[in-house]
Amino acid sequence: SAPAVKQKGVDTVRYEGGVVIGSDSRASKEYVSSRMFCCMAGSLADAQAVTNAVIHQLSFHSMQMEEPPLVKSAAAIMRSFCYTHQDELSARFIMAGWDHINGPQVFTVSLGGIILEQEFTVGGSGSSFIYGYADAKFKPGMTREECLTSTTNALTLAMDRDNVSGVIVHLAIVTEKGAERQLIPGNKLPVLQRLA
Repeated sequence: SAPAVKQKGVDTVRYEGGVVIGSDSRASKEYVSSRMFCCMAGSLADAQAVTNAVIHQLSFHSMQMEEPPLVKSAAAIMRSFCYTHQDELSARFIMAGWDHINGPQVFTVSLGGIILEQEFTVGGSGSSFIYGYADAKFKPGMTREECLTSTTNALTLAMDRDNVSGVIVHLAIVTEKGAERQLIPGNKLPVLQRLA
């Protein structure tokens, strides 16, 4: 049978002071630490195994360093694990959050262990429908509200086009103070005009 697949539609964007991580109701967004989340795509079993291993290693690393974990450290641990096991895995990741050294950060980690820091990224099966929108709407220096609107609109567009995406938007806003979560049900999503 086919592996379970997660991350149908995910949009993650950085702003001054934080990151906005959005996903549809069928996507998987995992809590990594009080200021860090991981979004997964691909085989659910593989993705959860990698994420659990990263959380364990990051916890150990944090205890050794006697300070909260860095987002870049989490992405680097994930990259190492993905590279080491690239022949056995079918998953890719977005690691995003806030830390006391570098502030808000967004990283993508590929199956082969390539890591890339970005201002924003999209992922999952719905992402192919929103790359153009994300490229057109992103601009450096966006505010928190602009990021929330852009992320919600991108996910709405992805869910409208992708028949395997969910109908609810989950948002996490991560700042120095921690994570704030929002849920937007389908009947409260914006109505966006699209070309046929």
